[in-house]
Amino acid sequence: MLQALIDRWGEPTVLAAGGLLLGGLFGFFAQRSRFCLRSAVIEFSRQLGGGKLTVWLFAFGSAVLATQALVLAGLFDSSDARQLSARGSLSGALVGGLLFGSGMILARGCSSRLLVLAAQGNLRSVISGLVFAVTAQASLTGSLSPLREAIAAWWTVDGGPARDLLARLGVGHGLALGFGLLWLGAAFWWARRQRVPLWGRVGAIVVGLSIAGAWWFSYAVTQLAFEPHPVQAMSFTGPSAELLSRVLFAGGRPLNFDMGLIVGVVAGSFVAAAAFRELKLEGFQGGAGMRRYLVGAVLMGFGGMLAGGCAVGAGLSGASVFALTAWVTLCAIWVAAAVTDRLLDHQPQPQLDQAMPGQTTTA
Repeated sequence: MLQALIDRWGEPTVLAAGGLLLGGLFGFFAQRSRFCLRSAVIEFSRQLGGGKLTVWLFAFGSAVLATQALVLAGLFDSSDARQLSARGSLSGALVGGLLFGSGMILARGCSSRLLVLAAQGNLRSVISGLVFAVTAQASLTGSLSPLREAIAAWWTVDGGPARDLLARLGVGHGLALGFGLLWLGAAFWWARRQRVPLWGRVGAIVVGLSIAGAWWFSYAVTQLAFEPHPVQAMSFTGPSAELLSRVLFAGGRPLNFDMGLIVGVVAGSFVAAAAFRELKLEGFQGGAGMRRYLVGAVLMGFGGMLAGGCAVGAGLSGASVFALTAWVTLCAIWVAAAVTDRLLDHQPQPQLDQAMPGQTTTA
């Protein structure tokens, strides 16, 4: 079927359509589940019980489990993924993850969460998302690229087995699948104790499955396409920068997966918010708050491009294929976010994300 679609519509259109569909699923269910790494870190570091950490574990466990199941079934070869095959930077992963984690707390949401909130009318997220994309583009090819390249060169790691955490540990994909199953089981256990509503559970699982879906789809297209295409993950730093460059400078370039992904996330989030009457215009409350959001967006834009992934690109996509640099980035994001929250925002009543549908707690 995929071959027939490629023959009829062409590779760029099929890639963009796949990104649109997967992005739409991610956006819709991320909006409904309130999937948010920032809220998960705050709950964990403050030892709260609002269910946001459990939602993140559902997405994480589902992404790892489904991705490794695809590998074992022969439907996806993770060694072809850029996160494993190309040379990587451990210094970039560490420093970039630390910057991204701090920025995530300041901007009150990671890059994917900014897209979701912007789609439902949060003007703070619209502005922060634009600053994030501009900074990411400047870090990729603009004025910040020399700094990014210098930090990335401090400590590099070869592609292949050297960057594959499973190969380094001497374990197989079966054990990796069991690892994902373990965390998914832990999420179900915590969900019962915390009474996480159905939207939180199902929505987060679909978010995780969309991560695996992006791996499978992009890999399947590369096996059928005439032109070479990279095996792509669901991520938001690079795609946000590319969308900005297309809008400003290169609108005539062919469609691709990243283009469809960003549009799909916004569309899916908007549909979810509109269907459940959650569209609401919100703006900044004073200059100090605006400065905080913009500084956070800059840190996330530079940090995400330096690390080679964001909270989703590294924390779910990269982690699901057990890329060493992605795990370094994920750990750095957690540490920096927890420390930044403790230094700047530690209050008796924390400002977390929206409550999940059917949940009455303020967390």
